[in-house]
Amino acid sequence: MKHSAGERFRYWFDNVMSRGTIALMGLLGLATVALVLLVSGLVWVFRAFPDDAGDGDFIDILWGGLMRTLDPGTMGGDAGWGFRLLMLVITIGGLVIVASLIGIVSGAFDAKVEELRKGRSTVLEHDHTLILGWNPKIHSIIHELSIANQSRRRASVVVLAERDKVEMEDAIRASAGDLGRTSVVCRTGDPKRAADLTLVSPAQARSIIILAPEGSNEPDAEVIKTALALTNDPGRPDGRYHIVGELADPANLEVARLVGRDEAHWVLGSELIARITVQTCRQSGLSVVYSELLDFDGDEIYFTEQPSLVGGSYFDAQLAFADCTAIGLVADGRVLINPAPDTVLGDGDQVVVIAEDDSRISLAEPGTPDLENVADGAVVAMRPERTLVLGVNANLPLMLSELDEYVAPGSQVRIVAPTEPPELPALVNIEATVQHASPTRRSVLEGLDVSGFDHILVLADTSDPDLQRADSRTLVTLLQLRDLSSHGGFTLNIVSEMLDDANRELAEVTQADDFIVSDKLIALLLSQVSENRRLTEVFETLFESEGSEIYLNPVTEYVVPGRPVDFYTVLEAARRRGETAIGYRVAEHAHHGRHGYGVRVNPKKAERITFDPADRVIVLATGRA
Repeated sequence: MKHSAGERFRYWFDNVMSRGTIALMGLLGLATVALVLLVSGLVWVFRAFPDDAGDGDFIDILWGGLMRTLDPGTMGGDAGWGFRLLMLVITIGGLVIVASLIGIVSGAFDAKVEELRKGRSTVLEHDHTLILGWNPKIHSIIHELSIANQSRRRASVVVLAERDKVEMEDAIRASAGDLGRTSVVCRTGDPKRAADLTLVSPAQARSIIILAPEGSNEPDAEVIKTALALTNDPGRPDGRYHIVGELADPANLEVARLVGRDEAHWVLGSELIARITVQTCRQSGLSVVYSELLDFDGDEIYFTEQPSLVGGSYFDAQLAFADCTAIGLVADGRVLINPAPDTVLGDGDQVVVIAEDDSRISLAEPGTPDLENVADGAVVAMRPERTLVLGVNANLPLMLSELDEYVAPGSQVRIVAPTEPPELPALVNIEATVQHASPTRRSVLEGLDVSGFDHILVLADTSDPDLQRADSRTLVTLLQLRDLSSHGGFTLNIVSEMLDDANRELAEVTQADDFIVSDKLIALLLSQVSENRRLTEVFETLFESEGSEIYLNPVTEYVVPGRPVDFYTVLEAARRRGETAIGYRVAEHAHHGRHGYGVRVNPKKAERITFDPADRVIVLATGRA
C-alpha cells in the first residue's frame, strides 16, 4: 500500500514532536531557516532591494532577514514598499516562531523545576531508616526515630511515597518539630516499582518500614506488593533486609510471611489495638504502660550480658539491678519473658531489661526484700462482668473475641451505636446485645443505667475520614458520662479510644480512666522493631494470648498498704506468684497526664513508697484466674 507524501510527512512530524523539547526547538530552527531562505529568494528574484541600495548581496539579504525574525525593530529603517512588504512577512513569521520558542523553553524550564521538586536524584544516604508509603502514623514514627537517633552523630530518615516531595517535607516539618540530628529526605515515587525503589537506596538502609498508603481501598495488598518489590528485586545485593510492615487484616498474614520470609516482621494493627483496648478496659492504665515501653522518650527495653550473674537465678538477676528492671532472659537464642524465678543463667545468656538508657545498665549490691511487709492477699476469683460499648468500628469483632477469652462465663456486653455493627463472632463466655441509638445523646445514656456496668468502652468511629469530627463525638459522650457520674454520686470505669493524640490532653477533663490512641501505639511499635529486630520476640510474647502479659493488679495482693516499702519487697511478693514486677500505678494521679497518669515503670528499687489500697502493681504474668 502506497502512502501519500502528506501522510508520510505527518507521520515524520508526529515522531519528531514526540521526541521532546530539543526536537521542537530544532523544528522551529528549521522553520526559521526555511522562512528566511524563501523570503530572501523572493527579494533576489524580484530585485526588491531597498530604494537606497543597489543590487544587494544575497548573503547580506539572508543575514538581514534572520535579524528581522529575531528583532522586529530592525525593519524600521527599510525603504521601498516592495522590500518593506517582504520584510514585514519575514518579521511576522519571526514573531510567531520566537513566541513559540519562548513558550517551549518556558514550558521545559517549568517541567524541569517540577521534576527537581519531586526529587528524582538517587539518595546517597547510608545506614538510614527508609519509610515506604505515607499515612498519619508517619509523623509519630519520624518523631520517635529522631529521639532514638539523638546519640548518633548523624542520622537520616528517607521517605518514598506517591505524594509531592515539597508537600511531604512541609507536612513533616509542621508536625514533627525539632528533629535534632536527624535529617529527613523525601522522594516522590511508587514504592511498588523497582525503578523508584532504587532512588532511596534500600540496600544501604539499616531498616525499612512499610506503611499502608493513606486512602487505599486495599491497604494490605499495597504493603505486600511493596515487600515483594523489595525482596524479589533481581538487582538487589547480597544480605538481608530488615523490614517492618503494617497489616490490617490477620487473614493476609500468611501470604505476607511468604513474601517477606525471614526478612520481614509484620505488625497486625487491628489485633494489637483490639487486645490493648480489651485489656485496658478491664485494667485501666495498661495503654500508658505500653506507651512507656514502646516510645524512645524514657525507659526502653535492652539486652545485656552480665558474666558475673552466670550460675545465679533469674530472681538473683532481678535483685542485682538498682536502676533498671529485669524482665526476662535470652537463653540458647530464645527470648524468655518472665521465666521461672529459679531459672539459672548460663554462659552467653543475656538479661532483658527495662532501662532509661543502655549507659545506665549496671549491677549494684543486691537488695534485701522486707519480708514482714509482703502481703498474703489471695487472688480474687473471677465473676461475670457487664461491659457497655458505646459506638462501633471495624475492630469490634476482634475486641469481643479477645474479651471472651478473659471474662468468666455469664458475662454480658451491651453495644449502643446509631449504625449496624459488623458481624459479631461466636462467643462462649459473653452474651452480646445491640441497641440502635446515638451514645452522644443524654437521654440515651440516662436510659442505660450506666452505673450498673463494670466497664464502659467508648469507641471512635474509624470509618469517618475526619478524625477531629470523630474525636469530637467521643468527647461529647465522655462529657455526658462524667456529668452523669458527678450528679449520680457513683464512679464509672471508662476507657476511650481516640484517633488523634493531640486530643488526649483535651479529653483529660472528662476524667476517663484511660485513653487508647490506636495510630500512635502502632507507630511506636513499628519504630521500636525497626531499631532492634530482636525486640520482635519480646513484643510478640507480650501481645500474644499465650505466654506472659502485662497486668495491673491490686497492690493489696503484694504488699501491706500504708507502710513504706522499697521495690525489692515488691519483687519478692511477685516472685512468690511466679510473676515479674516492673512498676506500679498511683491511683491519686490516674487522671493527670503530668504525672504519667500515675504509671511508674522501672522505679528505682531502693526508693521507699507508701502505697494506698487503691494503687496497682504492674507485673508480667502468665494469666489471671
